[in-house]
Amino acid sequence: MLLIKNGWLITLNSNNEVIKDGALVVEGNQIKEIGSTEELANKYEYTEIIDAKGKVVMPGMINAHMHLYSTFARGMALKDEPPKDFRQILERLWWRLDKQLREEDIYYSALIPLLDCVRYGTTTIIDHHASPFAVSGSLSIIAEAIEKVGLRASLAYEVSDRDGEEIALLGIKENVSFIKICKKRTDDMLHGLFGLHASMTLSDRTLEKCREAIEGLDTGFHVHTAEGIQDVEDSLHRSGLRVVERLDKFGIWNEKSIAVHCVHINEKEMEILKERGTNVVHNPESNMGNAVGCADITTMLNKGIVVGLGTDGFTSDMFESVKVANILHKHELKDPSASWAEVPEMIFTNNQRILAKYFKNPIGQLIEGAYADVIILDYDPPTPLDETNYYGHILFGVSGGRVVTTIINGKVLMKDREIKGFDLDEIHARSRELAQKLWIRF
Repeated sequence: MLLIKNGWLITLNSNNEVIKDGALVVEGNQIKEIGSTEELANKYEYTEIIDAKGKVVMPGMINAHMHLYSTFARGMALKDEPPKDFRQILERLWWRLDKQLREEDIYYSALIPLLDCVRYGTTTIIDHHASPFAVSGSLSIIAEAIEKVGLRASLAYEVSDRDGEEIALLGIKENVSFIKICKKRTDDMLHGLFGLHASMTLSDRTLEKCREAIEGLDTGFHVHTAEGIQDVEDSLHRSGLRVVERLDKFGIWNEKSIAVHCVHINEKEMEILKERGTNVVHNPESNMGNAVGCADITTMLNKGIVVGLGTDGFTSDMFESVKVANILHKHELKDPSASWAEVPEMIFTNNQRILAKYFKNPIGQLIEGAYADVIILDYDPPTPLDETNYYGHILFGVSGGRVVTTIINGKVLMKDREIKGFDLDEIHARSRELAQKLWIRF
């Protein structure tokens, strides 16, 4: 049994309770009890005690849309002219990179950002993978890296027609196989979604095959949705329907599905997503970096759509995503009060709600019965901290670099900024070797 004591507990429970000089008890992989240090310090026999020494203790962060495979693009020079629009970014970078991934590349390109997740306090991710010339078994390779590090994750393979029918069929098979593997597990650490790239790279025939393949699997689709205007133009050309409408025609949307980005959707499409109970994930840094526009998260949230927050592979640090989401919508709307309520709703309420559809116990809260995914931050609040202002402290005082201890599923993966059990120098050296070879192939 583990005791964490003497911390500022930001519980993120239904009342957003903050406990000064708080403590929490971990038994197995769950939180057994929370309260004051005084009442819990001697209540049980503990095998380990972590003294937070007045630092902030809070639930681990959740990344609701990630691309682990993007790691080897870091620092890589493009061989073509710089892209001028979103379609060119896909064609000149990502659709060339994913074709070069081999099995060991997949493993190391996952391992590096997973270790970063531990460093930055991200304890659960929902990932979307692509490796068209190494499809079969690719999700299991990523799962191997995830299990080695110790994160909680939902994985999906990106089905697309852009590399031909045979590879699209392999992608369908990979999704189905991995979803079934996850359903046989009892540890609730891995989950499978059915990945689709985007409407603009999927034919009617392939969408129909995906719909048929997912029947009886009790899961949802994970699909990039109207990220760039090109997706909308393609959908209108193919079908006369906008992206959400076209995908709805094939039964893609349900309460476990994730529509990523939704930058270029209208209110009619929002109503469809709301009616289907479909989740949306906003990725502010990626949207700005790709210059695709700004999603109307305020209207979606006001309609009751569950809008979560992700990074799209831009970073493993969810605190970064929070900060950028905060300023993006202020800038876009020219309103300094914009997004003040929306961003914490996305990261601290809706990401929890999305995971609740996939995992058995609560995640993202310090409450009894929740999975013990806990982080300690080197942050001693210089001003009063309580349930009314905790978000302001996180927004302006905290970053991933302040995380000193990361606990996932009751296991201490990093303590005092040291990740045990990994030769990080060796891992990074091998990663550089593999990346260099991929860059040559690229």
